[in-house]
Amino acid sequence: MKLNRIGTTAAVAVMASLALAACGDDNPTGTDTSAAGDSGTSLSGTLKGSGASSQESAMTAWIAGYQGVQPDVTVQYDSVGSGAGRENLIAGAVNFAGSDAALDEEERQAVTETCGPDGAMNIPVYISPVAVPFNVEGVDELNLSPDTLAQIFDLKITNWNDPAIAEDNPDATLPDLKITAVNRSDESGTTENFMEYLSAAAPDSWSYEADKAWPVSGGEAAAQTTGVIEVVGSTNGAIGYADASAVGSLNAAKIGVGDEFVEFSPEAAAKVVDASELSPSDVNGDLAIDLARDTTESGAYPIVLVSYHIVCHTYADQNMVDMVKDFESYVISEDGQQTAAEAAGSAPISADLRAKAEESLQLITVGS
Repeated sequence: MKLNRIGTTAAVAVMASLALAACGDDNPTGTDTSAAGDSGTSLSGTLKGSGASSQESAMTAWIAGYQGVQPDVTVQYDSVGSGAGRENLIAGAVNFAGSDAALDEEERQAVTETCGPDGAMNIPVYISPVAVPFNVEGVDELNLSPDTLAQIFDLKITNWNDPAIAEDNPDATLPDLKITAVNRSDESGTTENFMEYLSAAAPDSWSYEADKAWPVSGGEAAAQTTGVIEVVGSTNGAIGYADASAVGSLNAAKIGVGDEFVEFSPEAAAKVVDASELSPSDVNGDLAIDLARDTTESGAYPIVLVSYHIVCHTYADQNMVDMVKDFESYVISEDGQQTAAEAAGSAPISADLRAKAEESLQLITVGS
């Protein structure tokens, strides 16, 4: 059994921008970090993670903020996508993975080779809407019902003046323009969350099972969150899906919920999580959430993801255990959550979920 031993051959490239953030201003966010952290003692060493590109903004802020708590701990994060991050954790190349989707059954079994027989825990670190950015010249606002959205991404609706889009937008002047539907080319937790929403909210229009890989061929594919945003922003007629923190100045569609259309916001996304329950799991301390994606609650934005840090139950030595617990305690603390909200526009996890996450982190031990 391997216990997260990271050798010189580990194929993980550390993003220079994040490394520089970790070495810069001790507390550029201006938040009070004096109460954050878990160990209460000074730590030193290097903590390596990789995963969701959608976490890049939050991770940059967390790394910078954590320097004010533990200046001798270097945290490195490679923004390679959720699927690659989970693969790196399974391979023992990193100490934690950032992911917009929890480990699946096959991955839960595979990760025991690195993390020990008790496996790994999914720890929620923030809540974020998955926005639907669009770029249609002359159209600044767009309503899309679940079925219309599903048919656009299934390439069944191919023009912006289609009657189904017009029905959702009776006051809009829609152009006779081809739709360019942009999906992720890499395995992505954002893709999996988006597909889970389509399956739950538009089962008559979306026949594909949720997966990390996009199932529909013929659209425009782009790598990682930044690639999707770049293609949408540069293409008249384009529409995509991406973590809301990356949308920037692009317009984003309002999504049909019950009898209304709801725009994304952290608060609207948090309403969905509040109505959800933990997923069944045989892993002690696992906090994966079964999201209520078909909600009709007024004001709830239904395309949402819970972003996780996936951590092992056991590590090779006490110093690594202490660093993982301490950093993750900072991430889920009120200060850490506020830092992410300011940097990424995410919604903080609830106090109840934070308490559960703290209990889970205390389960991390040195492997025998």
